Amino acid sequence: MSQPLPASADLPSVQHLVSPEEWQLRVDLAACYRLVALYGWSDLVFTHISARLPGPEHHFLINPYGLMFDEITASSLVKVDMQCNKLMDSPFPVNPAGFVIHSAVHEAREDVQCVLHTHTRAGVAVSAQKNGVLPISQQSTFVLASLAYHDYEGVAFRPDEKPRLQADLGAANFLMLRNHGLLTCGPTIADAFLAMYTFEAACKIQIDAQAGGELTEVDPRIVQGVAEAMKVQTGGLGGQFVWPALLRRLDRTDPGYRR
Repeated sequence: MSQPLPASADLPSVQHLVSPEEWQLRVDLAACYRLVALYGWSDLVFTHISARLPGPEHHFLINPYGLMFDEITASSLVKVDMQCNKLMDSPFPVNPAGFVIHSAVHEAREDVQCVLHTHTRAGVAVSAQKNGVLPISQQSTFVLASLAYHDYEGVAFRPDEKPRLQADLGAANFLMLRNHGLLTCGPTIADAFLAMYTFEAACKIQIDAQAGGELTEVDPRIVQGVAEAMKVQTGGLGGQFVWPALLRRLDRTDPGYRR
């Protein structure tokens, strides 16, 4: 019988073993996991957020498989290479399905630091709809400005799916995995989180709106100009505009992610 996984609180800190840049990335990624739990987007232990480390090696951090998102700490994150080999000792495994999806994006997109994937009820519901995201809310216009779709191929643990996922994603920052869930990517953890907040809101609004009467769609010309509108809305900072406030919220109630 296999041994139970340790609690993240029992792990020693790795801060002294990594660079200041890696430690800051670990803290931000652990915070992102806690925020995903706080906003109710987690699916027990079955989704993932990854962050690429600085440098040409395509090393990245991903969650220790088996921990709930509100348990994850900076020190418990697992550092792996593109072949899913652990680069530091860790008592935790890595989920093969999570590795395939996230490594595919990190391999293809040099502009991406963070990939965030969810299985929320609203996200999966819209992913199962033939027409996908509808232009019926302000939130949906931000998504539609950079949205791609990838057809369901079963649980994503086969490496041969990677080139198809990469081709479907292209240069988009929002990816709807048909019959599966939502994925966002961004140049920072904060950008990927803000994108998912918007994506999730668009899906919730759509499901709610479809329960009512006839829908009113946004003029397509508005969608075309939405990228500039988002820059104005965040003062040109993107996710960094809201990230400090989100960390302050966590620190008031759940500061354990910094360990």
